[in-house]
Amino acid sequence: MARITGKVCKLCRREGMKLFLKGQRCFSEKCGINRRDYPPGAHTRPRKTTDFYVQLREKQKAKRIYGVLERQFQRYFQAAVRQKGNTGENLLVLLERRLDNVVLNLGLSHSRFDARQMVTHGHVHVNGKRMDIPSYLVKPGDEISLSRKDKIRKRAAESVEMNRGQPVPGWLEATPTDLKGRVVALPKREDVAHPINEQLIIELCSR
Repeated sequence: MARITGKVCKLCRREGMKLFLKGQRCFSEKCGINRRDYPPGAHTRPRKTTDFYVQLREKQKAKRIYGVLERQFQRYFQAAVRQKGNTGENLLVLLERRLDNVVLNLGLSHSRFDARQMVTHGHVHVNGKRMDIPSYLVKPGDEISLSRKDKIRKRAAESVEMNRGQPVPGWLEATPTDLKGRVVALPKREDVAHPINEQLIIELCSR
């Protein structure tokens, strides 16, 4: 299964902003971008900010935030084009509906990588059925719960406590005491908290 590997702090430094790929660690002084507020690599020079470069950086930022690679991102874009409405908003809504993203937004995991691992190992259930596909697109009415294994529930409880105070998107309904949640509606553009300019992405992918 394709996934992003390597030191994720370098990804934040490349984009010049926090992508919150390590969960609560990104809020601490240990965050890599706090210690090295410059792009990774030796002998880095200022780049010419062409239109293509700005568009590319925006696409790379979106891919890294949601943990998808190029081929999968292109599939999301093609699906967004086929849907009615604004293509950029459709793209972000599809990415938000990923199961690993929902587990993270419900506060059941420490980070996005942790959420993805929980799903791929079969610890997340959708409507009572085991689901091991991180890219599964949730729909209104879906109930997200965890397996009954003590180790998993203990880790999820720690994540809930750690993420206490973090807002849950309005299209989700969390039940922290039972370590579960429910999808109450499809997400809208205003529900996407990440600073992504989807218009730049569409301009690049439409070339």
